[in-house]
Amino acid sequence: MLSKEQVQEFKQFLEKRREELHEEIRQELLKSDNEQYIALAGQVHDLEEQSVADLLVDVNLAVIDRHLVELREVEEALERIREGTYGRCIDTGEPIPLERLKAVPTAKRTEAAQEVYERTHAGAEAPSL
Repeated sequence: MLSKEQVQEFKQFLEKRREELHEEIRQELLKSDNEQYIALAGQVHDLEEQSVADLLVDVNLAVIDRHLVELREVEEALERIREGTYGRCIDTGEPIPLERLKAVPTAKRTEAAQEVYERTHAGAEAPSL
């Protein structure tokens, strides 16, 4: 079980990471807007250049998406801190080892429960055509 001091340290870390992610997302959006403007301003002259421009936009969107996923996980961890359930597995109720939380502060499951979850939910969130 985590001490109040340990929970407070994780809370401070997570709040700092939340602010960093907000700034990184903001910067990526600004960068993406600039690249899209350049493409629209006539910098793309042929299909090959258009493909490169499209790829750059897609990469920027993937980076933003990754940041948003992490931000969601940080927010969920902060919510568990507010609820007093941080550091406990959401599936089993068992304590999550301190070493795991240090490695993955947003962990919501023990390693064993996470492995079971990944096996039983493989591809569940993947979009289908």
